[in-house]
Amino acid sequence: MKIAFSPTPAAAPAILALPVAKDLAGRTDWPGLGGGHQALATAAAKAARFDGEAGAVVDLFVAEGEGTRRILLVGVGAGGEAEWEKAGGAIVAKLLTSGATELSVDLSAAEPTAKAAARFAGAAAQRAWRYDRYRTKLPEQQKPTLATLTITGAPDGTDAAWMAADALTQGLELTRNLVAAPPNVLYPESFVEQVRKDVEGLGLEIVVIDEAEMATHGMGALLGVSQGSVREARILALKWNGAGEGDPALALVGKGVTFDSGGISLKPGPGMEDMKWDMGGAGAVAGTMKALAARKAKVNVVGVMGLVENMPDGNAQRPGDVVTSMSGQTIEILNTDAEGRLVLADVITWTQATFRPKTIIDLATLTGAMIVSLGNEYGGLFANDDALADGLLAAGLATGDKLWRFPLSDTYNKLIDSPIADMKNVGPRGAGSITAAQFIQRFVDEGVRWAHLDIAGMVWSDKASATYDKGATGYGVRLLDRVVADHFEG
Repeated sequence: MKIAFSPTPAAAPAILALPVAKDLAGRTDWPGLGGGHQALATAAAKAARFDGEAGAVVDLFVAEGEGTRRILLVGVGAGGEAEWEKAGGAIVAKLLTSGATELSVDLSAAEPTAKAAARFAGAAAQRAWRYDRYRTKLPEQQKPTLATLTITGAPDGTDAAWMAADALTQGLELTRNLVAAPPNVLYPESFVEQVRKDVEGLGLEIVVIDEAEMATHGMGALLGVSQGSVREARILALKWNGAGEGDPALALVGKGVTFDSGGISLKPGPGMEDMKWDMGGAGAVAGTMKALAARKAKVNVVGVMGLVENMPDGNAQRPGDVVTSMSGQTIEILNTDAEGRLVLADVITWTQATFRPKTIIDLATLTGAMIVSLGNEYGGLFANDDALADGLLAAGLATGDKLWRFPLSDTYNKLIDSPIADMKNVGPRGAGSITAAQFIQRFVDEGVRWAHLDIAGMVWSDKASATYDKGATGYGVRLLDRVVADHFEG
């Protein structure tokens, strides 16, 4: 859907949307409506019990010339950025498949800030995202029709704010397309090519490592996961030097298991199809790097994605195997379905050796235990630095990609000690998400600030929100973009 900003309102037949703050819901003068329509709008708002709550919509039709024009009153609550975002998504959700092709939104009377106006427009564009490429017999009534949203009355400074919001929207679209793709289409090699094509021309430096090179680095943990699949593993790194030459201040590391059968420790059949989105952490890293490059973020960041497929063929890794990671630490494999931490172990080691970042944030759809703990409302946060954790928590609240912090301690760490190797890849049944984080921490170098985000319940949703429909959410892109803006850009 095209977003346009214009100094003049669009004429009919474009639908007109009027944002309404909560304290103005009882108004009797409505901007953009002729005198004969004011009473009708007021009566419609009253009949619908409309009080300006963010995302609430009143739909009415008024006479215009020889025909009618559709008018939407959309609530923006108290006028905060998140409430404007909710309003932008709400009107697109209502109109996307309605048969309407044009929508005009007049912001002049509502007087949002530039950031709120941009967030409204961004939510509208994000809510319009669909993944229909394999639906060859989609009923006409379900096809998107809304093609253009024109915004008038935007405040000064909206152009700059919209550039950042548009970059974020582009990043979210990349992430969602990756997460939604079927696993016969998206596998390590094709993931690399799709991302390469999508970020072309943005100025990102691209590094790709194949299995032969991984072997020379001694990446036995990652290669152990991959050895049961006919699809070769890859490491993909996207480097953005927005602050000039020098080591990156931040590394984003993503788990990219493009399909997770569980390996020899095979998952149950029902629901296994969902494991196409076990690469959601890597997808979020790819989308964030595109967003940062698209808005020319003034920071040096590298995004690194460990891409594998976990399958159970005759060459697959077995429970009981011992592998040697790139760090030299040995790992006893008790469960081949605890594979994401093995991938992250070697990718984090390689990232530190190659790029020397001062801070690492990793993202992974790592444990079912996290969904048991938090459901689908929060991602789990583990960190070795309180300031980094606080920044992530604040960014989560500001963007809606919410996080909840969990503990790390030596008591939990001891639960993954192995009698025959340096560690085992799973602990006891209890505290599964915590012992997984403790495992990853063993591969973080001394002096490196580190946070681990377990986002198992967040990359896919069975219900719609203000900025996405059912399906891929793009979780993590908003969060990381905000953390970079607030704490890493000079």
